[in-house]
Amino acid sequence: MKNIVLAAVLAAPFATAAAAAPEAYALNESHSQIVFSYNHAGFSTTYGMFSGFGGDIMFDAEDPAASTVSVTFPAESMITGWDARSGHFLQSGDFFKLGEFPDVTFESTSIEVTGDATANITGDLTLNGVTQSVVLETVLNAQTEEYPFPPYQGSKAIGLDATVTLNRSDYNLGMFAPFIPNEIPLAISIEAIAAQ
Repeated sequence: MKNIVLAAVLAAPFATAAAAAPEAYALNESHSQIVFSYNHAGFSTTYGMFSGFGGDIMFDAEDPAASTVSVTFPAESMITGWDARSGHFLQSGDFFKLGEFPDVTFESTSIEVTGDATANITGDLTLNGVTQSVVLETVLNAQTEEYPFPPYQGSKAIGLDATVTLNRSDYNLGMFAPFIPNEIPLAISIEAIAAQ
């Protein structure tokens, strides 16, 4: 799901900028995460995460709607905090089919600016061999001309958050539904650095 959010939020702050060619940004893998959660039969909330993934954005400051976002990462990078649970999700065949569909991808198809620092990024999410159109509700948290932390110190950077809720059965991940909820909320947070 990479750079998914970046293009969207950039729209407002850059809308008045002088005409410029699209600019390439890359996700900061150390600060890009996707967190999911689900209710465990009313007893508790279980959390999981995809982290350490990269992605690319081509941002058009003159026409933000023409920007693009593209992300690919291995499904097996999922972390749940308990090896037996992660193994069940990834290796049992009840959920993911890693042998056939090892990667998760997101490709943006349109961007709608909805406010001064908000946007909806629509794109094709391919998960477990199924492609569905999803809308990421995105917020621009920060934008700077000089990122303060090495190794990207002095570069342009953007920080974004996005949310979306997936119906896991749409992606052949619906085992134990509806005992375990079908709808799974995702919280996405990324930093993106202007390409050097």
